[in-house]
Amino acid sequence: MTFQNTREYAQSLDAQDELKSYREEFIFPQHNGKNVIYFTGNSLGLQPKRTKSYVDEVMNDWANLAVEGHFYAEKPWWDYQERFANPLSKIVGAKPSEVAVMNTLTVNLHLLMVSFYRPTATRFKIICEEKAFPSDQYMFQSQVNHHGLDPSDAIVEIKRREGEHNIRLEDILAKIEEVGDELALVLFGGVNYYTGQVFDMKTITEAGHKVGAYVGFDLAHAAGNIKLELHDWNVDFAAWCSYKYMNSGPGNASGCFVHEKHHHTNLPRFAGWWGHNKERRFKMEPNFDPVHGADGWQISNLPILSLAPYLASVDMFAEIGMEKLIQKRNQITSYLEFILHEIDKEVESTFEIITPSNPEERACQLSVFLHGEGRNLFDYLMKNGVITDWREPNVIRLAPVPLYTSFEDMYDFGQMLKKGIQSLH
Repeated sequence: MTFQNTREYAQSLDAQDELKSYREEFIFPQHNGKNVIYFTGNSLGLQPKRTKSYVDEVMNDWANLAVEGHFYAEKPWWDYQERFANPLSKIVGAKPSEVAVMNTLTVNLHLLMVSFYRPTATRFKIICEEKAFPSDQYMFQSQVNHHGLDPSDAIVEIKRREGEHNIRLEDILAKIEEVGDELALVLFGGVNYYTGQVFDMKTITEAGHKVGAYVGFDLAHAAGNIKLELHDWNVDFAAWCSYKYMNSGPGNASGCFVHEKHHHTNLPRFAGWWGHNKERRFKMEPNFDPVHGADGWQISNLPILSLAPYLASVDMFAEIGMEKLIQKRNQITSYLEFILHEIDKEVESTFEIITPSNPEERACQLSVFLHGEGRNLFDYLMKNGVITDWREPNVIRLAPVPLYTSFEDMYDFGQMLKKGIQSLH
């Protein structure tokens, strides 16, 4: 496709967009009476308008039924989370029994590591990517310390080559093979939060299993954003947050995946009564009998007021389907890339896109290194109605989320970026 950097062309793409009506489903912050250009859905998605009715339903049931809402609400609270199984399984490429909703992301990763990080005297190492999200780094360190191991010995980071921004798959595979019999766990981000690089999870999983390690993924930037086939890829476990691309609200509930091959094993886990046999849960039995499937990793009863916004969003994903979202994501991200290159030529700036240019290795994020422009340009954009995201030392992240950004937004951003650069020189 040959793009054009004109408003008329951007509007023509919007006119052809199958998902254009969904933009009206979201509430935008306002700047000078107009919708902001919102590029931070990779940190916190916008609020869907339908969310309020889902929350209000729970509040009304609580008011009118009190404790009886657990069983007699329109969506009874005691099995509320089960409504996520089918739609979430389609989003992440799993069987319904392999997904569960509970806790928050890092909590779930810690809980899953109870089951999948079982270091021995000879097999104790964890492989992760360099510059993983800080919460993951802290989690690795604390887990290793918990087992009485030295993080400098047990944690192996795959590094970028000198002068490169992204990690090469061949280097990941080589390191897995090199660590070999000492490798207990491979735990990567599905999409690197800083660069937006999408990792080849299928190939990484195969390599980890070949040397006898478990393989899991932090899908914070992947769920609701890229095509996932967790079951078919034979991934052991995964977890994700719901507040980025799935628009469930700040700090909201996490989802997790446990492959069905582990459902009948005796893997250790931290237990609680919501993971106990559902049919016998209220008999208050002393011995733990886990629910079959990923629900057996649940611990506490679920926070229904938090799940309501998540269900509103998941229902929207079910209406659309990941195929259409990915189709628009690819087109609008490519258009944004084109706009950035056009503006770069017009102002002779020195910014650099560090996200892979290959559409197979990226998703809904372009990370831009602002050589020589710095924080002042970011501040200019924010003051002028472009909500973007700053990461040290000198990167802005732009996420053109297909559910609610438009092609005209991309054009307008380009014009604002040009004005910002010109005003600072």
